[in-house]
Amino acid sequence: MAPTLSINTNTGAQQNDVAERIVKTLTERIMVFDGAMGTMIQKRKFEEEHFRGEMFKDHPNNLKGNNDILVFTQPDVIYDITKSYLNAGADFISTNTFSGTKIAQADYGLENYVYRLNKDAAKIARRAADDVARETGIERFVVGSLGPTNRTLSISPSVERPDLRNVTFDELVEAYQEQTRGLLDGGSDVLLVETIFDTANAKAAIFGIQLLFESEYSPVPLFISGTIVDKSGRTLSGQTVEAFIFSTAHCTPMCMGLNCALGATEMRPFLEAISDNTSSFIICYPNAGLPNAMGGYDDTPQMMAEDLRGFAAAGLLNIVGGCCGSTPEHIKAIADAVRPYPPRIPKTNIFGQQLLLSGLEAVVIGKHTLFVNIGERCNVAGSRAFAKLILNGKYEDALTVAKRQVESGAQVLDINMDEGLLDGKSAMAKFLNYIASEPDISKVPLCIDSSNFAVVEAGLKCTQGKCIVNSISLKEGEQDFLNKARTIRRFGAAVVVMAFDEQGQATEIDDKVRICTRSFKLLTEKVGFPPSDIIFDPNILTIGTGMEEHNQYAINFIEATKIIKETLTGCRVSGGLSNLSFSFRGKEEIRTAMHSVFLFHAIKAGLDMAIVNAGNLPLYTDIQPELLELCELLIWNRDPEATEKILEYAKSLTSKGRTEEVADAWRSLSPEERLQHALVKGIDKHIVEDVEITRLQKDLYPKTLHIIEGPLMQGMAIVGDLFGAGKMFLPQVIKSARVMKKAVAHLIPFMEIEKKEQKLLNPDAVESSSDAEYAGVIIMATVKGDVHDIGKNIVGVVLGCNNYKVIDLGVMTPCEKIMNSAIEHKADIIGLSGLITPSLEEMIHVAKEMERNGLKLPLLIGGATTSKTHTAVKIAPKYSFPVIHVLDASKSAVVCSSLLNEMQKLDFAEETSEEYDIIREEYYESLVDRVYVSLNDARSRHYHIDWNSNPPASRPTFLGSRTFRNYDLSQLKPYIDWKPFFDVWQLRGKYPNRGYPKIFNDKTVGEEAQRVFNDAQKMLDEITANNLLEASGIVGFYPAQSEGDDIHIYTDETFTEKKTTFHGLRQQAEKDSLNDPYYCLSDFIAPVGSGHTDYLCLMAVTSGLGINELCKRYEDEMDDYSVIMVKALADRLAEAFAEEMHERIRKEFWAYNKDEVLQAKDLHKISYQGIRPAPGYPSQPDHTEKLTMWELMDITNESGIELTESLAMLPAASVSAIVFAHPKSQYFAVGKITKTQVEDYAVRKSESVETVERWLAASLSYD
Repeated sequence: MAPTLSINTNTGAQQNDVAERIVKTLTERIMVFDGAMGTMIQKRKFEEEHFRGEMFKDHPNNLKGNNDILVFTQPDVIYDITKSYLNAGADFISTNTFSGTKIAQADYGLENYVYRLNKDAAKIARRAADDVARETGIERFVVGSLGPTNRTLSISPSVERPDLRNVTFDELVEAYQEQTRGLLDGGSDVLLVETIFDTANAKAAIFGIQLLFESEYSPVPLFISGTIVDKSGRTLSGQTVEAFIFSTAHCTPMCMGLNCALGATEMRPFLEAISDNTSSFIICYPNAGLPNAMGGYDDTPQMMAEDLRGFAAAGLLNIVGGCCGSTPEHIKAIADAVRPYPPRIPKTNIFGQQLLLSGLEAVVIGKHTLFVNIGERCNVAGSRAFAKLILNGKYEDALTVAKRQVESGAQVLDINMDEGLLDGKSAMAKFLNYIASEPDISKVPLCIDSSNFAVVEAGLKCTQGKCIVNSISLKEGEQDFLNKARTIRRFGAAVVVMAFDEQGQATEIDDKVRICTRSFKLLTEKVGFPPSDIIFDPNILTIGTGMEEHNQYAINFIEATKIIKETLTGCRVSGGLSNLSFSFRGKEEIRTAMHSVFLFHAIKAGLDMAIVNAGNLPLYTDIQPELLELCELLIWNRDPEATEKILEYAKSLTSKGRTEEVADAWRSLSPEERLQHALVKGIDKHIVEDVEITRLQKDLYPKTLHIIEGPLMQGMAIVGDLFGAGKMFLPQVIKSARVMKKAVAHLIPFMEIEKKEQKLLNPDAVESSSDAEYAGVIIMATVKGDVHDIGKNIVGVVLGCNNYKVIDLGVMTPCEKIMNSAIEHKADIIGLSGLITPSLEEMIHVAKEMERNGLKLPLLIGGATTSKTHTAVKIAPKYSFPVIHVLDASKSAVVCSSLLNEMQKLDFAEETSEEYDIIREEYYESLVDRVYVSLNDARSRHYHIDWNSNPPASRPTFLGSRTFRNYDLSQLKPYIDWKPFFDVWQLRGKYPNRGYPKIFNDKTVGEEAQRVFNDAQKMLDEITANNLLEASGIVGFYPAQSEGDDIHIYTDETFTEKKTTFHGLRQQAEKDSLNDPYYCLSDFIAPVGSGHTDYLCLMAVTSGLGINELCKRYEDEMDDYSVIMVKALADRLAEAFAEEMHERIRKEFWAYNKDEVLQAKDLHKISYQGIRPAPGYPSQPDHTEKLTMWELMDITNESGIELTESLAMLPAASVSAIVFAHPKSQYFAVGKITKTQVEDYAVRKSESVETVERWLAASLSYD
């Protein structure tokens, strides 16, 4: 799998070949990166004279510690270190140029040597790589290292001057370009922008590199590696992992990953986040643990290799190496550890056509995002107050305007500095630098808004996130349009395109669509813009001007929006809302009403976002009916007199008159109605007063909690309904939440008093500071990537009032914090909340991690974007313990009680599990276009077992088969699972009286279930006492090895002569995650060439010998009831026989679990090691595999179990199974398979395709 040896000469064509060879190898195996050059240099204990050498012996500055100049003064040492990493197994060797920019070298007075330094460093690495390639025959690649410099664009060096920067974007671009020229001229195959602690610096490096690729050099692969500075999961400049990815993805790096700062263990969750959010290959080179007290690194090669082995086993790696503290010994151990594992398969089309933006945090805008508010008030042209602050130089005060916009619900913040008295470029840069100092503001993406493109560029140079540029257009012609678009693309920003062209502004529908279509083609075909990064503004123009030609403007925008969204796939539509009502300046009630009505209709037509005054829009349903009707008439041009009528309406309004009277009318409602009104309207003025009045109505609300569960929750339910219907916008929802919080805050002290009083009334209550006094401990968190906690907070209050100790971890909670908190606080339940769609993926991740880390707690799922279907289909299968979707706060206490009640929890979990099984089945059956991966892809992503770390079970106590005749039926009775018995009689209790024996307590079926059960006991006693049925079975053990999807059975333990082969089928239905394996039963047997001995067990048992005679007797007596009863009991005895025999296999015959002690209920829940799937069932749906079993063990003659023409077993009360012992073995369903697998399977079985299709008819994905 090594690439063909080719010595690099750095021509454009050969560079393309190099990229292709790297990609090819990355798809075949995990490649290895080198370790820390600095660590190896430190081991040499060089002094000042070693750094100076002859070249710099008279240099005026101290040079000790400037490792990069050793390429001049100690080139042989650098070569030896480089070669030692290559000999240790590194495929990639990085240049000794981490500080190789003139910015970093200026500290030593060596900035004039930078180009030569980088070129010489690359030459040394090139020579070492080529030498080792010749010696080994395996090509090695030189990676040009571009470090972060010692300056940062996003952070001020002065506490007193938040806007101050000690480097500019242009200076960084120039420095990185000089370094890049040297690296490429010296022979680098790859460029690596690494140890990124400030994404703005990295964007400058990317910008400079892309300019060189466009003008001077053929492109080479680009690797991007960030640095997470601590367990918070953020870079030094404050970005989350996801935001970092979105900010740099525009350069389409071949590899993206993390290095430095953290050890492997600490890095894992953040690397998983990168894997989940990028289509690039993954590179990971952590430190050798965290620094110790002396600044060293303690992880040994074996420790580091073992940690990274886990990364590889989880499918996280494409390239792996080491950073600080790692040595050639570390790299060799890592290379050995990951060698057996397949590489990560990069995900494709992860986000589809969603718009990805970022500030400090990531924002995903898609079809589930609803409407996006772009806050408009940081606009000197649109806000007098903001303009005054900026013009007077009060930038810090101006930040309060930005903060209010974000707090009011702006998901994106528009910044505009277009004012004649301002230096727009300077003002834009200064204000954005101030914003960077305020995380509460800079967490959201920015919209750089200017008609002066120089101002736009100034803004782009100050933003580390992925922002929006507003705007460009075709009004200056195509070339100007393309030039600006290419610049924006280099910065990685999304773009707003106005519907202007050389003829001017588009006002008619056809012109709007024509210009947008032309722009779309230019951007996608000539610039390479992804459609999802294109936002069209088809011009919201002013209506109600008195000019007839303006009357259609609102309609034209809405209709053009529909067409644009239908024809220009993937784009978004935005607009400047304030333009619509410009004719009514000074009449704010009219303007805001017009805006709300227009948005109500435009959003339905496809408007995704608009520049609005976040938090200042009335509800559509809250507009006075007369004004609402007038706005509808004006917007839809239904009345030529609409403008005059609105003006007349406006005259009737006074500051103290009609509006205030109407506004205060709700105060005459009942207290409960006032509470609901206040919540829906977001009015907090009277909320404490009204809550207190309601609380004093003890006849209606004997407990304070009832107020929350009653009128307050009802009000929030109305808010939720209006939000879902598009009649409320996010800022209004946030205002409602603030009112709710204020109401609850007033009630909490009273609830605490009631709790204390309740304790006094209970003389048995023991005052304790421990958690024993609580009904349970519940960890609650809004998952990482989500900041919404309204519903979660309400759930917390409800649970707290039901005597649960609730530990609320807040919002944006990383998975590790959730799990660690659960362990620390000995939690009984974990509850996850989320409002936005990406939260669903994070919930899946949390479930997977809980499973991987062995947590055994129920997991509750809640939040506006969650659903029972998504929970059942996507989350529950990832976790072995109960996963419950909780619809709303009112259900939370009941669910928690059921999960923690010892008498109820098993039945509750089982009922939920069965319900979710049905939901999953219905969901997958409803999928018309189920996607299937190719057979080769499925095989390459097989379930991987590290056989060295997890060897096969021990040798069985005998080989060959052993028969058991006249088995003691009384021995099987304790193993009977009675639940399926009641299913035969269609007797099903309702929770909590499901299952045996609780079904007897069920009001509906309990009495009948008891009667049938009693009859069964009588018949069972009669059968065992009189030997009316005979049980017989056979068990066999055989040496086995897997090869692909087959399991070979051998004549003896030399594994030289095959006796027969069991053929397997592999899953092909596309999985949700690229890390999810595609199972086949052969995955659980050690493969040929693994060096491990393995065995396969076969089993067939029956308890139905003699059943025909017994049934005939009952039939002659016309006793149909007894016929059904004896068949049901024979079936239960056969399953009990299989359960008992499997237990003997584990404890006695195979003896790999000699000390196992399990109750029958545990056996029925498969709480043991190993599985026993049967041919013809989900894990191997082909019944013809029974023929191999029957022939191998002569089952018919030995046990009396025959096979019919259709390969059903006779007697029917029989069970056959293939038994696997490996602890990693698990049940699965093959599901549907493609024709390619059917044809492959037919060849392996030496059968015709038609025959195989007949037997597998139910498993075919095609007609």
